Amino acid sequence: MKRLFAPLETHPAETRAAIAPTTAKKLKDLGLEVLVQKGAGLKSDYTDAEYIEAGAQIVDDAASGYAQADIITRVRKPEASELEGVRPGTLHISFLDPFNEKALIDDLAQRNIAAVSLEMIPRSTLAQKMDALSSQANLAGYAAVTMAADRMRKILPMMMTPSGTISPARFFIIGVGVAGLQAIATAKRLGARVEAFDTRPVVEEQVKSLGAKFVKVDLGEMGQTDQGYAKELTPEQLEKQRLEMAKACARADVVITTAKLFGRKAPLILNNEVLKQMLPGSILVDLAVESGGNVEGSKVGEEVVTDNGVRILGPENLEGYYPKDATLMLASNFYNLIEHFWDAEAKDFNYNTEDEILSGCLITKDGQIVHERFKGE
Repeated sequence: MKRLFAPLETHPAETRAAIAPTTAKKLKDLGLEVLVQKGAGLKSDYTDAEYIEAGAQIVDDAASGYAQADIITRVRKPEASELEGVRPGTLHISFLDPFNEKALIDDLAQRNIAAVSLEMIPRSTLAQKMDALSSQANLAGYAAVTMAADRMRKILPMMMTPSGTISPARFFIIGVGVAGLQAIATAKRLGARVEAFDTRPVVEEQVKSLGAKFVKVDLGEMGQTDQGYAKELTPEQLEKQRLEMAKACARADVVITTAKLFGRKAPLILNNEVLKQMLPGSILVDLAVESGGNVEGSKVGEEVVTDNGVRILGPENLEGYYPKDATLMLASNFYNLIEHFWDAEAKDFNYNTEDEILSGCLITKDGQIVHERFKGE
């Protein structure tokens, strides 16, 4: 019987786990023996007892899990020292950041570890159920709004009181991808007045359908990649964008930036000139802070206050802000990926490299880098 192992995440900011008790049971039903490292789910409120009840076996340390595993599922990319205990031929599934981790990819290949990168799962209808980037971005968009609401010094909805009418808070969302759309929807549900901007005019109808106003900026010829990401702007387009967005920022109580470039450093969207025009006490939440930041002066894991009283939040691992649900969603993504390629007769993972999903996310196999994008780098 093949064994799947989910280790305890070692990154200090990581609150999620790669497996939940409900998915442990489903994996058992596929025919896998499931091993979970002791304490792996504690930060997301899943106890060892719940995993045991679901049919998993608890192992005391990562080394013993790696020594037995045929499949490893984890959230963060592994450290080189951790790979030393992984057996050749093992399937390793996690976020890998392959565009910025050439040494890690080379190491995985040299160790004959088959590595799947969750970031590289195609954004297609068929792959939607295993699209971990989207499931986690959804939660990040929600968390950005609730984080800002918790720190605001005014309420979000309009309120009629004996003392008079309180105007609704104003939110400005920059970037209308998965996180941006969830931020818009959440802010609207809480009663805020919401504006949004994206370089892709095609998302205007989505913004309006959620009851928000789309801020139009004429940037000339624009579009999106075949994976649905915004294309990189020229310096001239970025400057024009900043000037127009400064007006929306100046009237906003909360600005949430979500602009990321796939595999590259996030674009700087709001500089100090824009921040100087914002209201004292207004809040900026930079969802892209871990990949370079959209806001000048934002710092990972810190709250920075500007000279004019603007508070810049740079949350680390915002996707894991609500870890119980984040783990449940991520674990489902892992399960759906494995189940999709599971050979029920052989009781093993089927490396069907002609499948567009697997060919899109399988980085290394049989001692080689097999993904076309990373060959020869």
